[in-house]
Amino acid sequence: MHITVFCGSKTGKDPRFMALARSLGEQMAARGHHLVYGGAQVGLMGAVADAVLAGGGEVLGALPRALQKKEVAHPNLTRLEIVETMHDRKAIMSNAAEAFVALPGGPGTMEELFEVWTWKMLGYHKKPVALLNPHGYYDPLITMIERMTAEEFAWSDLTESLVMATDITELLDRLEAEVEPRS
Repeated sequence: MHITVFCGSKTGKDPRFMALARSLGEQMAARGHHLVYGGAQVGLMGAVADAVLAGGGEVLGALPRALQKKEVAHPNLTRLEIVETMHDRKAIMSNAAEAFVALPGGPGTMEELFEVWTWKMLGYHKKPVALLNPHGYYDPLITMIERMTAEEFAWSDLTESLVMATDITELLDRLEAEVEPRS
């Protein structure tokens, strides 16, 4: 399975998030899954990519030319696509994915997560979209999602359209169960 992972280009202040990124990459590779991501060598992005590569998995990165120096393009990927725009980057990440996972990150991570999640709710794809939340990073977001539903700004099944897990094994098991085989 090709899993697109959205996550921070920074490490964050809690070292558990870097450990989470490494562990996700290790477990993806151990299960024979491949990574699709934003192409950077830094932050959580670099950690998950390095772990997948170290485990023998393939990694496809998509990085806009304007971010090539700022995010430090990863030099050791299976394939790195240098693109012109963020839209080009997201198109590659979306088209290559069979599932999406969000780790901790900033506004870019949130934007990418919400875009693919909205596409799923609108029927543009049937790929699972997931939050990996072992240390409560996404708890405030989950509260906001519940509020959207309670205030009737979202359908009552909103949370059902998002896989939420606190454990990597549980997350990967659920994604494997939901992914439709490629034709």
